Amino acid sequence: MITIISVIYFIYVLVKIYISVMEIGFVSRAKNEKAVILSDQNYKKAAEYKIKSERLSILTSLADYAIFLFWIGFGLRYLESIIPIEDMALKSVVFVLLFIAINFLFSLGFDIYKTFVLDKKFGFSNMDTKLFLHDLLKSSILFIIFGSLVTWIVSKIILSFDTWWIYGFIFVFLVILVINVIYPTLIAPIFNKFKVLDNDELKEAIEKLFNQVGLKSSGVFTIDASKRDNRLNAYFGGLGKTKRVVLFDTLVQKLTKSELLAVLGHELGHFKHKDILKSIATMSFMLFIMFYIFGNLPTSLFEAVGVSNEPYMIIAFFMIFSPILSFFMMPLFGLISRANEYNADEFGAKCESKEALISALKKLANENKSFPLSHPLNIFFYHTHPPLAQRLKRLQE
Repeated sequence: MITIISVIYFIYVLVKIYISVMEIGFVSRAKNEKAVILSDQNYKKAAEYKIKSERLSILTSLADYAIFLFWIGFGLRYLESIIPIEDMALKSVVFVLLFIAINFLFSLGFDIYKTFVLDKKFGFSNMDTKLFLHDLLKSSILFIIFGSLVTWIVSKIILSFDTWWIYGFIFVFLVILVINVIYPTLIAPIFNKFKVLDNDELKEAIEKLFNQVGLKSSGVFTIDASKRDNRLNAYFGGLGKTKRVVLFDTLVQKLTKSELLAVLGHELGHFKHKDILKSIATMSFMLFIMFYIFGNLPTSLFEAVGVSNEPYMIIAFFMIFSPILSFFMMPLFGLISRANEYNADEFGAKCESKEALISALKKLANENKSFPLSHPLNIFFYHTHPPLAQRLKRLQE
């Protein structure tokens, strides 16, 4: 059994590495051709960043496999043996927190390298050590509080029901919905300062746009995203009455009023087409499949690894193997998401103008150094958005 699951994980890692190798080759050839969409300088810079990011991804995949072998070969048994707690739900909380902490420490070096070396080199990151540690402390406290609570409840569900995976799925799905509701008003402000948009002319134009599509929002806000990153972005956060428009301060500085309205029109397209509900439905389907699989794990798997068939071990297996399931189910989600993006682009072009949206997307690509092309295999597995070259071609047609 251990051999089988090791081979499955190895195939998963091998596929990821192969995709990265194909993407590196594709971008390496494309960067020597005539620049597409971006300026010549930004085109080459975006290609270099993409290549280095994919190389880092290969190293991360190899590290993930090493961590997997550590847990399956020794770590899970050892961690279980050193927690002398009789209460299974409480033991699950301690076990899961330690399991996640160890995984985090394994990956911390890669996060530091990407933030302070790679992203700094290409002019993206404004992060300093103090802010990095503050973010780390805040996120850790939030996770310890809410992660412990969720783990405890899931453990109680596993201990109480034979078909626990059904009730576990319902509970986790509801938790995800609650997080989406409270994120813009309670969680996001912990990490960023939110200010009501103080540009009255722009605010009036945005509210007029909302009225055209029947969107009721709790407000239009800007956040101090530039203290961490120079990339441009905007998003709609929340569900129900907590819906709000959030503009990165970098976005407001770089785009014209017309371009900004076109970008928001694109986001409104997702609202108008109920893409958020579609995404939630797709995500819930994938989550349901995962819970079904992990709710029916064979006893032989636990015996082969030499561990108990207890709630904390089921949760650990979920965290170890769910990335494999997610990876091979993501193409379905990506296919739906890319179609939604095309439709949202059409809607955004109608809200303002095709020219304004094209201009905005080009600015976003140049400022964010986003390489506009990608290998088909990379698109199939990873892209929730079509490559920019394809989006612009569709808009122009």
